[in-house]
Amino acid sequence: MYQNRNHIRYYKQTAMINRILLLLFTGIAFMHCKMDGGGDQSAAAHPAEEAAFEEDSHTYAALGSARTTHLTLDLTVDFDKKILGGKVIHKIDRNGGTSFVVDMNGLDIKEVRDASSGEPLEWKTGKNQKYLGQPLTITLGPNTEKVEISYLTRPDALALDWLDPVQTADGKHPFLFTQGQAILTRSWIPLQDSPGIRITYDATIRVPSELLAVMSADNPQEKNSDGVYHFSMKQPIPPYLMALSVGDLAFRPIGLRTGVYAEQSVVDAAAEEFSDMEKMLEAAEGLYGEYLWDRYDLIVLPPSFPFGGMENPKLTFATPTIIAGDKSLTALIAHELAHSWSGNLVTNATWNDFWLNEGFTVYFERRIMEALYGKDYTNMLALLGRQDLDETIKKSDPKDTHLYLDLDGRDPDDGMTDVAYEKGALFLKTIEEKVGREKFDRFLVRYFERYKFRSMTTGRFLKYLETELLEPNGVDIDIDAWVYGPGIPPGAAEVHSDRFLLVDEAMHQFLEGSKQPGDLQTNGWSTHEWLHFIRQIPDDLSIAKMEALDDAFNFTNSGNSEILAAWYERSIRNGYADQIMPSIIAFLTEVGRRKFLTPLYRALKETGREETARKIFSGARQNYHSVSAISIEDLLNS
Repeated sequence: MYQNRNHIRYYKQTAMINRILLLLFTGIAFMHCKMDGGGDQSAAAHPAEEAAFEEDSHTYAALGSARTTHLTLDLTVDFDKKILGGKVIHKIDRNGGTSFVVDMNGLDIKEVRDASSGEPLEWKTGKNQKYLGQPLTITLGPNTEKVEISYLTRPDALALDWLDPVQTADGKHPFLFTQGQAILTRSWIPLQDSPGIRITYDATIRVPSELLAVMSADNPQEKNSDGVYHFSMKQPIPPYLMALSVGDLAFRPIGLRTGVYAEQSVVDAAAEEFSDMEKMLEAAEGLYGEYLWDRYDLIVLPPSFPFGGMENPKLTFATPTIIAGDKSLTALIAHELAHSWSGNLVTNATWNDFWLNEGFTVYFERRIMEALYGKDYTNMLALLGRQDLDETIKKSDPKDTHLYLDLDGRDPDDGMTDVAYEKGALFLKTIEEKVGREKFDRFLVRYFERYKFRSMTTGRFLKYLETELLEPNGVDIDIDAWVYGPGIPPGAAEVHSDRFLLVDEAMHQFLEGSKQPGDLQTNGWSTHEWLHFIRQIPDDLSIAKMEALDDAFNFTNSGNSEILAAWYERSIRNGYADQIMPSIIAFLTEVGRRKFLTPLYRALKETGREETARKIFSGARQNYHSVSAISIEDLLNS
């Protein structure tokens, strides 16, 4: 850990000096503004607050020195070799710097030039570090303002998932997608890979003529004849949100600003499933202000995608496991849409501040769902989330249950747990209840407007929260306990669901034997009620009773991935796995979503089936993105 930290600091000495100079300069400027009587309350009116870059232990880049402001990509997609090849041009703000440092992980650098003059520039790579990759340090010429790097990716690049036709829905053409969060973008682009900076970009992507390329940018809606596609992202984004997907894709519009991309055999079902996208967008704007990204489209990826969704601006990447046929899992779309404000518009400055992205987004997601589907429906979502949070806290190191984390020397992916999502949302919900929803909403509108297209630290947000909301309203809340302490502090907001009480009663009737499964009152239950029911199954339920539940409700063959994952975990822990093992193996082989994989592999390991788990993983690993594969490998080897 210390070796990693010291190695990065070597590349950041210039940044620290520049930060001090910037603070001195902007402090003088701020005093001048005050004496002139300036009254603008926008972020631009507070340069001292915005100028310095937060120290980020997960990048080699000296962010206070030479820094990228715009990227130009020109890449060719080679499915035969499973590589991307071409060049990237960095337009830089030198800020007095004589060298330019970028992150890279597993890239083959061919040459580096001054993009304006064509003159070669001296460059060197540093020592490879776990999680971080290597620094690429470039010596700038006296007039260098643009740096061109020619390079190739490798077939095992961590961000890239190369799929053979058999791994796709249609089975005819190969498929590629990227996943950059948290620090994987550096494995397909040499760049300053920190959420604390923002860049615009344009790109030219060359693909086989039968395929369509799309990015987190302005996108084409149909294929062209030459397979060359041009993209532009005019809004500044953090580098982890750069994304690319290539496949035999079709597009279906939903509304004026929304639409869906997917493979030919999937696109119509996806368009039907997500037909409320435009309504969600309108509801979100009604809550927290104008949508500033022009369009909100979504692409349904093959099942190897490791997450439910990824909020790549203008084009959310989504798993096919949310297509249930009844719109019951579309809260995920509300979540990714909410990121257009919390995360994409105002971004965590470092991965220690990750809760500022996800806690806000879960809170915002539930406000969107409440606006569209009502409070009773949303309360069920909140209670399921609280169950997830309680389970995560129970099995986590206490220091990892803080909202603000210390991930120095660790993979930032370690911080992507229910703590950031659910404890963060619970903290905001608790504040809402203390100050009142109307005041809290006005506060959030001002927050998003003031800090739009900027990064945010935990400390800066808490100061803003206290001065702009808590102190003026005389609200006292133990912020330190919430943000810097473990677990859930006393006085947290509580959520109730009458619908879940009826589920609890049905489970009680079954367990005490007063009713058989087929006699329980389950008509009209939503996915959320079924999930709550399955989660209440005790670990010691007999195989006979597990069979009775399966016979009555056919859980093993459900078409709903959330129900399948919950049922399979309970089955493994109750000794019912042997009866349905082929179905469990098929699920673990076909689905690459880490949220589902981790609990099932953990259950197999903890119930004495570790060899079975390893055998399944050996056969399924090729179907997982590296994010999922590495997580499962670490779990099995821990």
